[in-house]
Amino acid sequence: MQRAAAKMRRMGRVQTNARMAIGYDEAGESGTMPIVFLHGVGSDKSVWRPQLEHFGQERRTIAFDYPGYGDSDPAPAGTTRDDFAAAILDAMTELGIERAHICGLSLGGVVAIAIHAAAPDRCASLILADTFASHPEGRAIYDRSVAAVEAGPLRQMAEARVDILLAQPADPAVRSEVIETMARIDPAAYLIGAEAVWLADQSERAHDIRVPALVLCGDQDRVTPPPLSHVLAGIIPGAQQTLIEGVGHLGNIERPDAFNTAVGAFVRGVDSRS
Repeated sequence: MQRAAAKMRRMGRVQTNARMAIGYDEAGESGTMPIVFLHGVGSDKSVWRPQLEHFGQERRTIAFDYPGYGDSDPAPAGTTRDDFAAAILDAMTELGIERAHICGLSLGGVVAIAIHAAAPDRCASLILADTFASHPEGRAIYDRSVAAVEAGPLRQMAEARVDILLAQPADPAVRSEVIETMARIDPAAYLIGAEAVWLADQSERAHDIRVPALVLCGDQDRVTPPPLSHVLAGIIPGAQQTLIEGVGHLGNIERPDAFNTAVGAFVRGVDSRS
């Protein structure tokens, strides 16, 4: 029965308190603590397909788009990482998810920390993948992102950045997926996301985290390299840290089996102690 339930994929849009529709993709059924997945600045909810298929076998599993991304309504000018967090919390409420494991990659990790700051009781745990509390080169990366968007279509930027995002040599299918996903993003939304992630400094918020936390990073990540994960794990009281070998910045699609194994062991451990 679990396998049949996991194949029942549901995609749609949910209306938030701010009268904004948020896109989501869902698999699995209730029964144990749900898990919510939050994507990076250069992607959307579709990148979590391997996780929906895997974790949907055992629990309700949801991937969201941020405002402006994927199937969500456009993001108003001035939207911040805290607005992203509020939109996800509202969407969770509308879908009947009062509490969940929150897993975010890159920008998703930044948003996950913001969710915890806004509503710690809604977080059963945090899984923070290839992310940081603050990035020492964040301003320079943001400035380069703005220049790249202004210079041409996002496909051009995606083709220029893909080999930095992935460990080399990259799987051609994964490489193509990264380019196509980034090319679909609205440039205005990308710039909002870039500001939300690269200019973040959430060191104090990370220090205040009191739920179980797992900090993951690819050992070949050149965008948010392992030392930044080490710093983040050191800030969060009691955080666990895991390196995934042979992957870059996008471990969930580069080596989904290894990523899922690490996340699965962690959330099941948290569940068993609840």
